[in-house]
Amino acid sequence: MNIIGPDALVFGVDDIAACTEYLTEFGLKPIDVTDKGGFFEALDGTGVEIRHRDDPSLPTPLPTPTMLRQQVYGVQSTEDLDAIETELSKDRRVTRLADGSLETTDVFDFALKFQVTKRRELVMEAEKINAPGAPAGRAPNELGIYPGMPALPRTLSHTVLFVPDQQKGAEWYVERLGFVITDILVPAGPFLRPKANDDHHTLFFIQTPEYMKGIEHLAFHMGGPTELMVAGSRLARKGFQSFWGPGRHKFGSNWFWYFNSPLGTHFEYDADMDKHDDSWVARQAPMSPQGTQMFLFEWRKRWSPGPGPEGITEGEDTPE
Repeated sequence: MNIIGPDALVFGVDDIAACTEYLTEFGLKPIDVTDKGGFFEALDGTGVEIRHRDDPSLPTPLPTPTMLRQQVYGVQSTEDLDAIETELSKDRRVTRLADGSLETTDVFDFALKFQVTKRRELVMEAEKINAPGAPAGRAPNELGIYPGMPALPRTLSHTVLFVPDQQKGAEWYVERLGFVITDILVPAGPFLRPKANDDHHTLFFIQTPEYMKGIEHLAFHMGGPTELMVAGSRLARKGFQSFWGPGRHKFGSNWFWYFNSPLGTHFEYDADMDKHDDSWVARQAPMSPQGTQMFLFEWRKRWSPGPGPEGITEGEDTPE
């Protein structure tokens, strides 16, 4: 089964206007958005869809506070959809929609949809760096950072779910959908990637009680750590609350910066994630600050050396 990864996440929310503002400021492009909701797109076409929680077109909500209503996975071909339908129909209802996509539920009753991927191929440069002992990444007089530089989410990266039995979930996604475990945080749960994606993970489970079942966070890949820092700084200066970061994880090696959101979950900018193939041997580490992050910073307002208390003068939060 050539599952690529998440094409979209669908939410039923309380406040369409607040979510629209947040998703737009996060850097996603509104597509056909009205007061009833719409789609918010990363550069490759993946993204987030919102509707009001009472919208009858949404899948049935879980009996928990989570606003997540459906995870949409992209696959490479219609043959992959056929294979998924054959496998999952053995013990659960699978509905084939008019466009050929499939709707079903996983072992925890999370609503799933599978479709031939809608994502567009990106042809963009990664962040360039200059380092002693290596060829220059940037040409003479080419700046590494400048006011107004673009820093937009490139693609939907991964989803992290609260689940009541992480081992049961891992077995289901591995045995039924062909995911691969890359690493495990004990006792939280495993990092998983689908076979048609070499990112360290597109899915991660955290073991919690049943009443907490839902989404903990979702993430979008940026073009590099500088884009992550620029986008996060812009979002924080607009008054959106930083939750964790910026910093860098150990498992996956990805840079991270998480923010609170009105969608009832955290949104993460991430950058520079490890790639793996089938020769990789999964590691284990305890779930702790030492096990999850290599280093961590705390965002604060701009400052500059100069006169003032303790020799510091606060900078103005001016737009880039």
